[in-house]
Amino acid sequence: MAEAAKRFVWYELMSPDVDAAKAFYSDVVGWAITDSGMPGMDYLMLNVGDQAIGGMMGLDDDSSTAGAQPGWIGYVAVDDVDASAKKVLQAGGAVLVEPQDIPGVGRFANVTDPHGAVLALFKGNLDEEPPSPAPGTPGTVGWHELYADKLDSAWAFYAELFGWTKDEAIDMGPQGSYQLFATGDSAVGGMMARPPDRPVAFWQYYFNVAEIDTAIERVKSGGGQVTNGPMQVPGGSWIINGLDPQGMAFALVAPKR
Repeated sequence: MAEAAKRFVWYELMSPDVDAAKAFYSDVVGWAITDSGMPGMDYLMLNVGDQAIGGMMGLDDDSSTAGAQPGWIGYVAVDDVDASAKKVLQAGGAVLVEPQDIPGVGRFANVTDPHGAVLALFKGNLDEEPPSPAPGTPGTVGWHELYADKLDSAWAFYAELFGWTKDEAIDMGPQGSYQLFATGDSAVGGMMARPPDRPVAFWQYYFNVAEIDTAIERVKSGGGQVTNGPMQVPGGSWIINGLDPQGMAFALVAPKR
């Protein structure tokens, strides 16, 4: 598998109220949100400086019928979208949106792992991807977290599909093990068994902000909720979990309180 493959390369929000989501996230995370200019499609770009790290679009009836679900979805680069989608099916996952082209951009498919957590497969048209903002830059994604029905089987699925490797495993007591994973040289996320208060398996993405307390104020003033935290995690960073005004789950991470 090529080195560029197996990494998270894009993050997308499907929202039932895209105008409200635009106002909320531009204030809370600090993205400059602009129109993509894609013909016949209302698609917004989430920009950190002059680099887009993700997108946002409305969830309409046609999208729902096609298998789209509200919330955040991460795109993982693969060498061959069609072959990877077949591997998902063979491993017990599902294909929600069949492999298809985005004109001038690349090819993608929306899939689930065997526990139902949604993500996307992506192969871009560019031979070389543009440089990404430095790690930790506000507005980028600082952590990727999977709540799985069964940690061992979830890990086996992703390791086989993407070639991810294990990093440190943290003992969380009654909650079980928190398995860090790497898509390159260092850990970029963790996996854990889904706690009882989480009704389904899902991926959660932590957006970098400068300070967690000021971000909390922006979340609350924008009509969102903080459902967990602020909490300091190993390494010293501070995190919160929350819901945006439309009820979509998100998370923030900051180097200081």
